[in-house]
Amino acid sequence: MKPHIAIAVAGNPNAGKTTLFNTLTGSNQRVGNYPGVTVEKIEGDCRIGDTTLHFIDLPGTYSLTAYSQDEVVARSFIVEEKPDVILNVVDASNLERNLYLTLQLAEMGVPMVVALNMHDIARQRNIHIDITKLSSYLGVPVVATIGHKKEGKGELTQTLLDVASGKKSCENKTVHYGHEIEKALKVLSCCIEKDENLKGHRNPRWLSIKLLEQDSKTRERIQLEAKGPTAILDLAEKNATLVLDQEGEDPALLIAEHRYGHAAGIVQACVSQRGDRQTLSDAIDILVCNRFLGFAFVALVVYATFTLTFALADGWEYIPWDGGWTTPVGVFGWFFEEWLPGLLQGMADGPFKSLVLDGCVAGVGGVMGFVPLIFFMFLLLALIEDSGYIARIAFVLDRVLRVFGLQGKSLMSMIISGGIAGGCAVPGVMATRTLREEKDRLTTMLVVPFMNCGAKMPVYAMLIGAFFAAHQGLMMWVLAGLSWSIALTAALVLRKAVIKGEQTPFVMELPPYHMPRPMTILRSALERSWMYMRKAGTVILGVSILIWAMMYFPRMDTSAYDARIEAAEATMKTAIENGADEEKATASFEEESTAIQVECDSAQLRQSIAGRMGRGLESISQVAGFDWRTNIALVGGFAAKEVVVSTLSTAYSMEMSNDEEAEQPITEMLKNHPDWNPLKAFALLVFVMVYAPCMVTVAVIWRESGSWKWAAFSVVYTTTLAFILATLIYQVGKVLGLGA
Repeated sequence: MKPHIAIAVAGNPNAGKTTLFNTLTGSNQRVGNYPGVTVEKIEGDCRIGDTTLHFIDLPGTYSLTAYSQDEVVARSFIVEEKPDVILNVVDASNLERNLYLTLQLAEMGVPMVVALNMHDIARQRNIHIDITKLSSYLGVPVVATIGHKKEGKGELTQTLLDVASGKKSCENKTVHYGHEIEKALKVLSCCIEKDENLKGHRNPRWLSIKLLEQDSKTRERIQLEAKGPTAILDLAEKNATLVLDQEGEDPALLIAEHRYGHAAGIVQACVSQRGDRQTLSDAIDILVCNRFLGFAFVALVVYATFTLTFALADGWEYIPWDGGWTTPVGVFGWFFEEWLPGLLQGMADGPFKSLVLDGCVAGVGGVMGFVPLIFFMFLLLALIEDSGYIARIAFVLDRVLRVFGLQGKSLMSMIISGGIAGGCAVPGVMATRTLREEKDRLTTMLVVPFMNCGAKMPVYAMLIGAFFAAHQGLMMWVLAGLSWSIALTAALVLRKAVIKGEQTPFVMELPPYHMPRPMTILRSALERSWMYMRKAGTVILGVSILIWAMMYFPRMDTSAYDARIEAAEATMKTAIENGADEEKATASFEEESTAIQVECDSAQLRQSIAGRMGRGLESISQVAGFDWRTNIALVGGFAAKEVVVSTLSTAYSMEMSNDEEAEQPITEMLKNHPDWNPLKAFALLVFVMVYAPCMVTVAVIWRESGSWKWAAFSVVYTTTLAFILATLIYQVGKVLGLGA
């Protein structure tokens, strides 16, 4: 027996493929990319005795027609890498639909084992599957599994081992496509078998089917690899025409019809269902997927998510702390804004102390203080995802998306990017690879950055906490609606003016509802929160230090300010000598010297590299209500949106000589600052929501689109739109008297 067995894990989306893969491999997983493409490649191992089962989790796909990048990767891996076995994961409760892919995999000629997964859901629906009969019809072993419960794991691994070693037979029974097509396939197979370069390297029948389907990728492969490609391709064209003339239908359509018919026949022979066919999921969907009520349910779920997030993070005092009770945000705030700065205050004055306190602690601490908020938002989002409701949101909003030039699959990219909140635009852009039409992909990747990703949450929390504290959940709900409105409008304009073309059809599957698994949602929330914290400790820390240096240098001559403080001190001493009240004179001196020091620090900040850059932009940005400090923060936000919070924290703390004031949370600093008001805060909220994607997202857009021009376009058009919107909000608000 081979010591290393390669197993390709294939299956439809929502068939539980990833859950089963995780069950089989445990923590022995590695994530990379397939060669030449951006699709993720997840691999894992399972050790049985002296043999290692090496699993490769292929992208989930409904077919192998090679329209989308996922489909191309799945079938190319099987053809090129030649795994020892295919593990085909099928949904037992939706067997007929899953069998379409199964029949295509069987045609590739690789030994296969079928995992009849989600068997518990099939039983709940009173669906009984004769596994022995199903195995006989397919000609391959079939094993019943329940991925998340680890049921069938032992039998499945042993079956894979037996098939790979030849102990269990595997016939891979294929579809009979009727007289005319079978005749054409026979002729083509003979021609392919005679080609020296293809003989023994490719499955002749599978190649023949693909050629009759007019599959462009297969034609390209024949052109590149065959010794006599012209003869094979000409013969394929001739036979496709003969089939069309004889049957009156396109060969590709006939082949698909025979596959569906064969799958239906297998289901009819092997599956029985007793009792009422309507399930609890069906009953719930009558309401939540209703043409009109569906929108209300989506709005209610999103609003409840935001309200509960703020309530759990900072609304309920349920953590005992220092003899009293406080909130999770309160604990994190105390640590980063009081305890840690207090611990470091004893350091000697100078650049290093400023770097540590103003650059590192104030910068990173300002972001880390929002960790509880991020955690609870991810927790609730994971709860919604694990329940199966995300697919219903996609279904309900699909009609709306089509009006604006997008399609249903675009919605999943938008939700991943933060369509509800707390996502990330990077995987959102990468998720567009499942869209078949290039124009749909491009439009989607250019609008997903408008979604409220997790990086924007600290900025929202900072400004909402400072100026809209009484309506936190409502404000987040408004921002979510605004982000969708802007994204859809932008998509419509892009499809009408920039990326013209027809929309492709979209088929959507609604998986059954199920009870969320506590450990699954907790692990998801912890992993995402840890990614956020790791980003704060690496990317944001690095950018914060860089911006601190730009704010700190070059140092100006402070002798004039020192002289004013000395003069004030001399005045205090003279007044005391002349009989003035010592306590009052000392207090007056301290107040005056603090004001002079704040004036000095402000002047130093204005003369720094960052200050000059911010003031240079102020002549333009002031029409949107942004001063030079905000400009510095927004420039830093190009690296990562969280940097907006850390930069504002650094800027305002560097201007405050009073230690107690400098240690205030950034929300308190902004709320008490005379230059800030709710109108300016709302303009900044909208600007941060819309302006340029972060650097990583821009890089991914470049990679996914294949052109740096689209990446540059994404930066320019979003920033321009953000400035226009922020200016309109600020100027109209001032006219209405809202800026007072």
